[in-house]
Amino acid sequence: MTAINSATDRNQAASLKPLMHLVASDMQAVNQVILDRMQSEVPLIPELAGHLISSGGKRMRPMLMLACSRLIGEPRDIHYKLAAAIEFIHTATLLHDDVVDHSDLRRGKRTANNIWGNGPTVLVGDFLLSRAFEMMVESGSLRALEILSNAAAIITQGEVDQLVSQYQVETDEARYLSIIGAKTAVLFAASCRIAAVMAGCSKDKEQSLADYGQYLGIAFQLTDDAIDYMSDSQTMGKGVGDDFRDGKVTLPVILAYQRGEKADRDFWREAIEGRRVADSDLDIAKILLVNTDALSDTLERARLYGEKAIQSLKAFPDGAVKEALIEAVEFTIARAY
Repeated sequence: MTAINSATDRNQAASLKPLMHLVASDMQAVNQVILDRMQSEVPLIPELAGHLISSGGKRMRPMLMLACSRLIGEPRDIHYKLAAAIEFIHTATLLHDDVVDHSDLRRGKRTANNIWGNGPTVLVGDFLLSRAFEMMVESGSLRALEILSNAAAIITQGEVDQLVSQYQVETDEARYLSIIGAKTAVLFAASCRIAAVMAGCSKDKEQSLADYGQYLGIAFQLTDDAIDYMSDSQTMGKGVGDDFRDGKVTLPVILAYQRGEKADRDFWREAIEGRRVADSDLDIAKILLVNTDALSDTLERARLYGEKAIQSLKAFPDGAVKEALIEAVEFTIARAY
């Protein structure tokens, strides 16, 4: 398997189960670290953190780190702390994102900010980041600390850049790719890179795994941004059309705006600026996205980035681990079909 199958084949077969099965015992150890390190003498902290951590997320980033470790060796106890640190960084960003976006749903459940308010949610996110840095230091690897601390900084920059571009319908594709490369893909890349660093791999193999994670992360976000206009709250785990109502300029909107007639561009400008966000307006947006091939072309770009991710693994030996990593790419894109 060297390239992504057709959309139909992916829809029928792609799954995260091979990856999950491969790292199941490792993830049990990671989950125990997560449980232990989210504890606090302040009861609200584990209560609020546990609300999101236990809400059904796939924990894809720590799984990728552990799978990449198995691709080039065997995970050790220190890998479990780093995997937990990765999940804490991700969880903290979700808590902060939900506050910034005023989100009410996350993975089909009420968001922490919806239940406890913005202040406690932000502070518990900060607590998880602090715990993450503790575990990075405990790893004894300055390189791992450098990679993850740099990733945390880049994620924040990406989130700020996205906030600045909110309501800006003239945002172009290059700016959008820069934003998702920072806010989403960088943690995928860091997760995979750390596996190579901890195994003492060559710089070439380290870069190959980082490229795999980066391209997979971009494909993941592209697919998510298309799904926002294609799915429902049960499938997506958040309100359908949330990006539309929040004035987020994602690639489907960028393409539809660029390709539309003047009346269509006027609609998008009003919608992204928050002046046309009713359900009927969302219906119009979906029609324009289909008519301009904006959704299909967004998914095609996701497929191309997925193929780049798969090609990044060519230096590694064939086997069950590599196949599971390839299928993780296929699953990422198959979610839209």
